[in-house]
Amino acid sequence: MDSIYGEHLPELEKAMQYLVDEINIVRERMKQDDGMDPVEHLIYRIKSDESMREKCNRKGLPETEESALQIIHDAVGVRVVCAFIKDVYAIRDHLVNLEHCEVVEEKDYIKHAKPNGYRSYHLILKIGGVVYAEIQLRTISQDTWAALEHHIHYKKIKTKNDDLIIAELKRCADELASTDLSMQTIKDMMMGSLKET
Repeated sequence: MDSIYGEHLPELEKAMQYLVDEINIVRERMKQDDGMDPVEHLIYRIKSDESMREKCNRKGLPETEESALQIIHDAVGVRVVCAFIKDVYAIRDHLVNLEHCEVVEEKDYIKHAKPNGYRSYHLILKIGGVVYAEIQLRTISQDTWAALEHHIHYKKIKTKNDDLIIAELKRCADELASTDLSMQTIKDMMMGSLKET
């Protein structure tokens, strides 16, 4: 079976590498300014043929290049997990101002969390006027919550406690968000003290 991406895989790889390089550029600049790496980890991938075909089917789309490259916008996926909230926004600012990128969609689930408590910053960028990429930016706490919620969500059986489970997930997310704010405050105080000396 031919690739759902046709002959466009090299373009996808080039666009993905461009984003990774740009993230590493801003990461290095921030490391020089603050003395610490703002990125805990960086994950990137091109969605597999099988996964893209499954997504086309789930969305009722034909399994074609057009569906994979023009209608679905996450053939290229990048997740940046940062130590602090301000780092998320600093990297976001760098990405949206890139010369070869156009912002197609932007959702701030950090300031406006989903009802279940999910927090993350989502960007869809069009790179070079051709390739779409989805970028998720989040803190370590937000990433931990999302990973644990994913395990619970996909393994859970319908129970009489569903409402309680949803409420507890939201409570946990809110507690982690509060911790993120506290940790940012501590970092800001430390950086302020360093500048005074």
